Amino acid sequence: MTATNPPYGTGRRPNRLDVDALLTDPGTRIVVCCGSGGVGKTTTAAALALRAVEHGRDAVVITVDPARRLAQALGLTHLDNTPRPVPTGASGDGTLHAMMLDMKRTFDEIVEAHADPDRAAQILANPFYQSLSSSFSGTQEYMAMEKLGQLRRSGEWDLIIVDTPPSRSALDFLDAPKRLGRFLDGRLIRFLSTPNTTGGRAFRLLGAGFGMVTGVITKVIGAQLLKDVQTFVTAFDAVFGGFQERANRTYRLLQASGTAFIVVAVPESDAVREASYFVERLDEERMPLAGLVLNRTHRTEVPHLSAARSTAAAESLEESGDHPLAASALRLHAERVQMQARELRLKGHFTSAHPAIPVAEVPAQPEDVHDLDGLREIGRALADAG
Repeated sequence: MTATNPPYGTGRRPNRLDVDALLTDPGTRIVVCCGSGGVGKTTTAAALALRAVEHGRDAVVITVDPARRLAQALGLTHLDNTPRPVPTGASGDGTLHAMMLDMKRTFDEIVEAHADPDRAAQILANPFYQSLSSSFSGTQEYMAMEKLGQLRRSGEWDLIIVDTPPSRSALDFLDAPKRLGRFLDGRLIRFLSTPNTTGGRAFRLLGAGFGMVTGVITKVIGAQLLKDVQTFVTAFDAVFGGFQERANRTYRLLQASGTAFIVVAVPESDAVREASYFVERLDEERMPLAGLVLNRTHRTEVPHLSAARSTAAAESLEESGDHPLAASALRLHAERVQMQARELRLKGHFTSAHPAIPVAEVPAQPEDVHDLDGLREIGRALADAG
């Protein structure tokens, strides 16, 4: 594949991700952290935002993580669908805001913005809409892109950092909005909304064939659901037609200069394989890729002492019965060296497949990040890695 060039300076070695250069570049307006679940996207996004603020940027970070770990790390009691100021204590002029995506509230806001109050109330109370806005496949990803577009259009922040949804596949963030947009603007839902009356012109044109098809649909999805869909689409007509276009507009925003994707992974085979797949997909879609963050890596402080020598020395001490603490330390070192070797092999597989993609490593932390100091430490590790 042809790697996407990073959207910042060219003076660094191509295999190192220069996070500070990315964050301090005024041309960088959106950073999207993506990757499979459980790799530390939320922490990475928050640490990048805090690092950017310390460099004078006005940043907002949007997370979709429902575990509320971001709020806790930022010292807030809660986050909601409105960006909240975060007191960082950072010197300089930078400011930080944070929010947690509420996909239903975002959908409600779209309805309220594009329909009159009576029509909006009718839509919001519709059972099909309530299901669509809270649990329909692809809704979360679509609303994440809607919220990103809203934040960008507001112009209140010069940097937006997005923590993408914890999806079954990292690619859902790119694909799901298109699927939901096509569904909402598509022929199927229009067909389901056709009035089921003999007086309608459409029914007269379609004749008995339409009645037979709707009869089958009624058996499959139920008469009440079909009625809810018909009522929903009739009321929803005021906001129809814009979903796919807004999804396409935000998609183009993600492709534009000023956007940078950071793929986050951990040194485990499944996560690295998913990261490699996502890198290739971003390249296919012409998305600007900044690089890979490899989280929770393990490196030994005594690289010249091999695992074999360390194990042999531990066995010798154990046989003599002397220095049991030293023997335990040697065995721990051997395990660490073996772990490092596995992680380096995985990293090597990735870099050999994508030699032009910059990489930053973040060492494993002794405990979970739970405050601003912990986020600053992650930010420093990201910067030092470059």
